[in-house]
Amino acid sequence: MTAAVTLILGGAASGKSAFAEKLCISSGKPRAYWATSQVFDDEMRAKVHKHLVQRGPDWMTHEEPFDAVSVLNTLSEGQICLMDCATMWLTNHLLAEHDLEAETEGLLTAIDACAADIVIVTNETGLGIVPENALARRFREAQGRLNIALAARAERVVQVTAGLPLVLKGTLS
Repeated sequence: MTAAVTLILGGAASGKSAFAEKLCISSGKPRAYWATSQVFDDEMRAKVHKHLVQRGPDWMTHEEPFDAVSVLNTLSEGQICLMDCATMWLTNHLLAEHDLEAETEGLLTAIDACAADIVIVTNETGLGIVPENALARRFREAQGRLNIALAARAERVVQVTAGLPLVLKGTLS
């Protein structure tokens, strides 16, 4: 069974994660949360703790910064999974100097094979100026390609700006 995919994109601190969480909750399905961040300092540790408390105990949390297959293969039909976020997942692979094309293909294949519905949060990074350094330009290009591939697979694509959703593809109902 192929997952129903929803892509939520927007800028940093735009309200996309809160919107995605509400979508998952309103589905009425058992919820999984795929946390892609890595915790390297106290600030990030506090942020992760705050998010865990905000979500509450009704989420099964999977902390996995790299391996899409290990998370998505554990899900079953009737569940919904929030991946938060594809941008951090991509950043992890970029900084680890992994093959971004191969990793992206692995993620897309895992999404295609997943039985659960998936809500993916990602950042829109192409609205600003061209970055001054090669690493930032490489990231922006890779993020753009990933977002395009995710949007192509998604039944629903929503851009969130200032906490307000704008449906780009599909419907919210």
